[in-house]
This record gives sequence, structure tokens and C-alpha cells, in this order.
Amino acid sequence: MQIQAHSPHKLAARLGFWSAIVIAVIFILFPICYVAILQIGGVFEWTNLADYTTVSHDPTAIYRHAAQAMILLFTLLYVILLSVIYEFLPASKRMWGRTSLLFGLGFAVLSGSHYFMQISTVRLNLTRGTTEGLTQFVQANPAAAIAAINMLGVTLFLGLSSLFIAPVFDNGRIERIIKIAFYGNAISCLLGGVAFIFDWVALIFLTVNLGMGAAVLVAAIALTIRFHQMAR
Repeated sequence: MQIQAHSPHKLAARLGFWSAIVIAVIFILFPICYVAILQIGGVFEWTNLADYTTVSHDPTAIYRHAAQAMILLFTLLYVILLSVIYEFLPASKRMWGRTSLLFGLGFAVLSGSHYFMQISTVRLNLTRGTTEGLTQFVQANPAAAIAAINMLGVTLFLGLSSLFIAPVFDNGRIERIIKIAFYGNAISCLLGGVAFIFDWVALIFLTVNLGMGAAVLVAAIALTIRFHQMAR
């Protein structure tokens, strides 16, 4: 990834730096929220909406909504991050960056809609006790239509976005780490999509939860270092 003379490189690098560092913080805090939910409420296995309505008002709710809000923020920051990367790309690599950005926008729209729905419409309806027709929009229901929409964004669109952005990094040790992390995320996401289609729960956990989380965290930390170098 090379700085081009016409690029407003300092402003873009600073924006990339802060986007990457916030993403890194998100993927550090998210597992903490997840562990807190397990420690306080244990593992919730979907049965029906009535049972979930009871759980939705327990002490884990604040951690659950915090985690959802963080992933919503991640979808927005990811698009900003790709836009900044695109600004620095030479003409020979802009096709890769542009394709990645388009898939990234698809991820942001699909997954962002899902998480915004959870912290707004779903939360408010559960609070009011208005649950008719809500089953297909609750994240906890693995068979819900909204779950498939979110997984489409996370697995296919985020996976392809990572796959197309990875080749633009080749300048030094830090960029090689970023490249490997994006390729790792692409593999994790795409495998997670296959696992979701065939309902392989263990593989979904290993790829979408662990694999994607670790890969994005490594990429974000490495990008923070790279953008800091560029801003200087």
C-alpha cells in the first residue's frame, strides 16, 4: 500500500488510525461482554419467544445490547476503513479496493440493519410486551429470517470484502500481517457461511465467533500501527 502524491494522506491516515483503533477496542470488549453474559445468565438455548421475553429483562440485557451496539458501530467503521485504504492505493490496485469496498457496503447494510433492529425495534417491543410476529426478528432465534440476513452479511459479504482487500497489502512486515489477517478472516467467514447453511453449530462457533474475531482484531491492531506510521 503506497501513499500517492495527490492523496490528503495525513487526514486520511488519521481517520484510518482512529477507525482501526476503535475496531480493535470493539473486538477486545465484545468477548468481555460475551463472558459476562455467560457468567451472569449462562447459555440461553432458544425454545420460544415467551422464554426469551423473560430472559430479555434479566441482568445480562445491558451486556447483550452493548455487544449489539458495538457490532453496529463496527459495520460503519469497517466501511470508513476500506474507504481510507482505497485513498492510498495505486491505480493498479484500485480495482481490488473498489470491489472490497462494495462488498463491505453490503456487509454494513445487511448486518447493520440486523443489529440496529435488535437494539431498537426488538428491544422496545419486548419492553412493551408486544411480541406478536416478533419471532422471526429476534437474534436469539437461530431459525429466524433476520439471522439468515445477518449471516449473509457476516459470512459472504464480509468474507468477500476481506478476500479482495487482502492482496493490496505487500509493503513490509506490518502489511504482510494485515494481508494474512484479512485472508484468515475471509476463510473464516466463508466457511462460516457454509456451516450456517448446513447447520454445523460447532463450525459456526469456530469460524464466525473465534476465527473472525481473532482475524479482525489482528488486522485492526496492525492497521493502527501502519496508519500511525503513515500519518507521521
